[in-house]
Amino acid sequence: MSSPTAAGRSHVKVRRRVRPASVWWRDAVAIACWASAVVVVALWISGRGVQSLGSSPADVLTSLGRLTGLIAADLLLIQVFLMARVPMIERSYGQDELARRHRLVGFWSFNLLVLHVVLITIGYSLGAHTDVLHEAWTLVTTYAGMLLALAATMALTVVAVTSIRLARRALRYESWHLLHLYAYIGVGLSVPHEIWTGADFATSPLVRAYWWSIYALAAGAILLFRVGLPLWRTLRHGITVTSVIRESPDVVTVRMGGRGLHRLPVQAGQFFIWRFLDGPGWSRGNPYSLSAAPRLDRVQITAKDLGDGSNRLARLRPGTKVMLEGPYGRLTGEHRVGTKVAMLACGIGITPMRALLEDLAYAPGDAVLIYRAHSEPDLVFRAELDQLAQRRGITIHYLAGPRIVGRSSWLPQYAAAWRDRDALLHLLPGLSAYDVFVCGPDAWMDAACRAALDAGLPHAQLNQERFTW
Repeated sequence: MSSPTAAGRSHVKVRRRVRPASVWWRDAVAIACWASAVVVVALWISGRGVQSLGSSPADVLTSLGRLTGLIAADLLLIQVFLMARVPMIERSYGQDELARRHRLVGFWSFNLLVLHVVLITIGYSLGAHTDVLHEAWTLVTTYAGMLLALAATMALTVVAVTSIRLARRALRYESWHLLHLYAYIGVGLSVPHEIWTGADFATSPLVRAYWWSIYALAAGAILLFRVGLPLWRTLRHGITVTSVIRESPDVVTVRMGGRGLHRLPVQAGQFFIWRFLDGPGWSRGNPYSLSAAPRLDRVQITAKDLGDGSNRLARLRPGTKVMLEGPYGRLTGEHRVGTKVAMLACGIGITPMRALLEDLAYAPGDAVLIYRAHSEPDLVFRAELDQLAQRRGITIHYLAGPRIVGRSSWLPQYAAAWRDRDALLHLLPGLSAYDVFVCGPDAWMDAACRAALDAGLPHAQLNQERFTW
């Protein structure tokens, strides 16, 4: 498990640096989310919600139904806002952490929505002295906005079901992404129900002002950062495909050029959502990391054939126009605490690592790459990495071979005699002095990160980001 090391000339920066995200954004967003829930409960209390709990069983259930419905709606809007791609929030949390929080909030919102429907229906049936099914039919067919609310519930149910881990594994990313857009339909269809039949909304100007404000905030964030900013950057930079390079039988690199690319606020290690205007299916975006440091006149991505989106990359032609959304992600050098860097990559996870090695500042001998792949032909960029190593003094360890059978490890089968942490310390002596970047399949990343922490790496020096969906 040895590799060549060579001295190289100093790194030449070709782009202006991106200003780091303010650390207080994380706390501000968390406080705002919790504060919104507190406000919702306070508004429910001001609408005699607590007093209703001391009344008849019908009033108790109806009041609790109001509360769960209000909190569910608030969490739904928080969920939408978390994935609105607000740049400072995105860079403070990172895409993978935002996705986890988005999923957690979403399931809580959906569960409370279901509870709201059950409590309101039973409460109304008790008050009207009718059976539950008859009351449910009456609510849907006679109350204003309830048919739209039913459609909203169905749309959100589709989103919730397809967000379950088992369902996500059975779906292609493109299909999942399309179904997930139903969340916006659900939010939009729920508004008339709240306006026309929501007791709190209808009777209190203060409640109306609050709900209109947070709906406007969520809608504005989506329109600005998911629609407006991507369109503006697409039109401004006019990015087109310049060449498509076959790296291996199932890996391709797409190089693109455009106007004023130095103005893109992107760093090595980040990714964009790409849409290639080459025919049917162009509207389905796919996330790909930059596989080289961003240049003044060029950006490039490299992807493995894992689905419809990545499969079509090999068929792109020079001149194809490109829409981009981003940049996203925090697997960058802005959180470094030292001068040494170590990159642990597996498979196509080499793409952001190659860009980081090319872009980051470090002295010759202060950078190490450990590149794991299933076989020698799967070592993408090997020739370019060897050239980069000679130029910048990088130590590279290529670990090619099948994985260890019956053991969760980041090592190949031929190194099965090694303990994970010991092998890492052998390849990276003085590990605690490095900022370590990890990218690859989830199971491999789990093993690599566990080995690094077991070997004594401070948690603050471990940089990882998972492209979860």
